[in-house]
Amino acid sequence: MAQPDSKKIFFENLSGAGKAIAVLTSGGDAQGMNAAVRAVVRMGLYVGAKVYFIHEGYQGMVDGGDNIKEASWESVSSMLQVGGTVIGSARCKEFRTHEGRLKAAHNLVQRGITNLCVIGGDGSLTGANLFREEWSELLGELVKKDLIASDAVQKYSALHIVGMVGSIDNDFCGTDMTIGTDSALHRIIEVVDAIMTTAQSHQRTFVLEVMGRHCGYLALVSALACGADWVLIPEMPPEDGWEDKMCQKLSANRAGMKRLNIIIVAEGAIDRNNKVITTEYIKNLVVKCLGFDTRVTILGHVQRGGTPSAFDRILASRMGVEAVLALLETTANTPACVVSLYGNQSVRLPLMECVQMTQEVQKAMDEKRFEEAVKLRGRSFENNLKTYKLLAHRKPESELPSSNFNVAVLNVGAPAAGMNAAVRSAVRVGISEGHKMFAVSDGFEGFYKGQIKEIKWADVGGWTGQGGSLLGTKRTLPAKHLEKIAEQMRKHNINALLVIGGFEAFESLLQLYEARGTYEELCIPMCMLPATISNNVPGTDLSIGADTALNAIVETCDRIKQSASGTKRRVFIIETMGGYCGYLASVGGLAAGADAVYIYEEPFDIKDLQANVEHLTEKMKTTIQRGLVLRNENSNDNYTTDFIYQLYSEEGRGVFDCRKNVLGHMQQGGAPSPFDRNFGTKISAKAMQWISKKLVETFRNDEGRVFANTEDSCCLLGMRRRALVFQPVVQLKDETDFVHRIPKEQWWLKLRPLMKILAKYKTSYDVSDSGQLEHVVRLRPTELEASVAM
Repeated sequence: MAQPDSKKIFFENLSGAGKAIAVLTSGGDAQGMNAAVRAVVRMGLYVGAKVYFIHEGYQGMVDGGDNIKEASWESVSSMLQVGGTVIGSARCKEFRTHEGRLKAAHNLVQRGITNLCVIGGDGSLTGANLFREEWSELLGELVKKDLIASDAVQKYSALHIVGMVGSIDNDFCGTDMTIGTDSALHRIIEVVDAIMTTAQSHQRTFVLEVMGRHCGYLALVSALACGADWVLIPEMPPEDGWEDKMCQKLSANRAGMKRLNIIIVAEGAIDRNNKVITTEYIKNLVVKCLGFDTRVTILGHVQRGGTPSAFDRILASRMGVEAVLALLETTANTPACVVSLYGNQSVRLPLMECVQMTQEVQKAMDEKRFEEAVKLRGRSFENNLKTYKLLAHRKPESELPSSNFNVAVLNVGAPAAGMNAAVRSAVRVGISEGHKMFAVSDGFEGFYKGQIKEIKWADVGGWTGQGGSLLGTKRTLPAKHLEKIAEQMRKHNINALLVIGGFEAFESLLQLYEARGTYEELCIPMCMLPATISNNVPGTDLSIGADTALNAIVETCDRIKQSASGTKRRVFIIETMGGYCGYLASVGGLAAGADAVYIYEEPFDIKDLQANVEHLTEKMKTTIQRGLVLRNENSNDNYTTDFIYQLYSEEGRGVFDCRKNVLGHMQQGGAPSPFDRNFGTKISAKAMQWISKKLVETFRNDEGRVFANTEDSCCLLGMRRRALVFQPVVQLKDETDFVHRIPKEQWWLKLRPLMKILAKYKTSYDVSDSGQLEHVVRLRPTELEASVAM
C-alpha cells in the first residue's frame, strides 16, 4: 500500500478524549438518519469521545432522564438498513421557550455535553443555533438557581453545534442533496413505474401528488426520472392559461400513439395568483376537456418510509464522520456549521447563512418573484428545471433551428442501467437543436454493418425507466473495422458522434481519434458519456449505471443478512462484479456495513486475511450476530472467493459458520435508479449542447463540411469533484492503467479507511480532503452549473 504523504494530515493528530458528543434527530424523519447516527457514534467513540443518544429530539433534551443515554459501539449495530430514526424524533413546543432551553442546558451540563450533532431540517437547525447563542446566559441562570456549580460556567463555556440536513424534500439551500431525498425518490419512482404498467393497459391518465409543501424538488426530479407529461411545482407556477396548454399536450401525446399520461403535482403547487392547484382540480379538468379516464394517486407518507437507498447510506455515513471532524476542530469562535454535499465533495457551510438563504426562497415565492426563487434553490434545482422543459415540451417544427447536421448515438460495452435515459435525452435535445439524430444498433459492430437509422422524438418515449440497452450494445472495438465505419459515415453523412458506454467506449474513442490522420470522415466532434456498473472509466468520479448496481448489491446484502436472523452466528462471503475495479465492493461494503472488503487496488496477503478473521471472531463473541465480507471478483488470483470462504469457515469454527454468494449479473439488470436516470439525462443533454457548439465552431463554410481534428473535439464528459468537465480522451491516457482497465487514481479509495473505522478497525484516516468552512454563494460559477447530484 502507498505510504502516507507527509503533506497529509492524519486523524491521529485529532483527539476527542475528554469530549462528550450528543446526537439527536429532530423534526420529520428521513431515511438515512440511522446511518448518520451510526457514523457519529462510531467515529466519536473511535477518537476517544463519549457519545450520547438524545431520544425523541429536542423533547428528549428538555425532559432529560432516560432520554439521554450513553451510546456504545454495539448500540448502533444493525441499524444501517433501517428506515426512519431509531432514536426517535418529535416536534417540541417547549424547546421554543426560554424555560424549555434552560431545562435542556441543565440536562446537557449534568452529563458534560458541549458538542451537539443535530440531524434535521432548517427549523431544527435554527433552534440549535439559538440554543448555542444563549448558552452562556443559560449557564448563568442555572448558577443563580444553584442548579449547577459556578465553575461549570468556565468548564462548559461554549456549546458547539454541527448540523446535518435530514429532509426528504431537499428544501435546504447550500447542499445538493439532503439525507433522505434519494430514498424518497426511490419510493416515488417505484410507484410511478408500477402505475405506468396499469395505466398503459387501460389508456389512463394518472395524476400523482408527491410531498413538497414549499419545495418542488421531489416532483420535478421524479417527473424528469419517469418522463412525465406535466409537472406542477410551487417555485415555478404555470403561466395563466396553463390548463389549455396542458390538455393540448396530453391530447397530442395520445394522438402520437402514447397510451398513458402521467401528471406529477407537488402538494404545495400553486398558480400565479398563489391559488392552490389540487390533484382533484386537475383530474376534473382532464375529464371535462378531454374525456380521458383519469385517476388520482396521493403517495403521502409512503415517501418517508422504507429502507434507505445506497446513496443515502453513503451520504449519511460520510456526513456523520465529517460532523465529528468538524466538532473536534471547532473553537469557541467557530460559527455553527452544517455539513453539506457539493458535487461529490463534502463541504462545511455556516448554518445561519444556509437558513437565511432557505428563508429567502420562501420570501421570493410569497412575493411572486418566481425566477429568483428557482435561482435561490441552487444550481441543481435550476438545471433540473431547464432539462425537464427541454425534454418534455417539443417545439413545433416551424420553431426548430435548421442545422443540417446529422448526429449518431450508440452504446458500447456491457449494458448499464440509465443508458436508455441518456439516449432519450440525447435524441430529444439534438432534435431541439435542429439536428437529425441517428441511432446505431449493437455498438461499433452495428456501425460497420450499417445498422444505422434515423430516430425521432416519439421513438424514445418511455425509455427513461427501461433497464439495459434498447439500442443494443457490443464490446467490439472499431480498430479492425475503420474503413467500413468511415464508409458508413460517408453514406449517412454523420457529422458528430455520441458514444455512451464503459471502458470499451473510452478505448474506442482513442482509436477513432488516432485514426483521424488516415480517415477524414473521423474528423468530427465526438463525445463519450461514462456508463458502466464498474465505474472504472478514467476522467470521472461516477458512471451511469453504478448507482443502480450499488442498490442491487446493498439490497441483496440486506436480505442475506436478514436470512441469518434468529440463527447462530454467521458470516457471509459475497463476490461482486467490477473486473479489477473495487468500486462496487468498497462503496457497497460501506453502504451495507461490511466487516471487510477485498479489492485489487489494495493488495492483501494471508496475514491480512488471518487478522480479519481474528477481528471478526472477537466481534462475534460479543453481541454481533452476523458478519459481512465482500470480495471484488478480480481482487486476487489465488485468494479466491472459495479460498476465503474455506479459510473463514475453518478459522471461525466453534464461533461462527459461513455462507458464500456470488451476485453475478443481477448487478447489471433491473430498472435504473432515480440517480442513474437523472444523471444520464442531464449529462447527455449537456453533451449534446457541447456537440452543437463544436459543430458550429468546426464547420468550414468554404468546403461545406465539418472538420474537427483537435484534441478538444474528442472528449469524455465526466464528473470531477464539484464539476462536470469535458476532457480530451488523449489526455486521459496517462491517467489510465490499460492492463487492468482502471484509472491510476480513484477518489473512492479515500472512503476505505472510513469503512474500516465503522467496522471497528484501527486505521489511519486522511482528513486533508475533509470539508473546510466556506460561505454560501448565491450564484455558482457558470462552469459548475451542472450538478451531478440529482
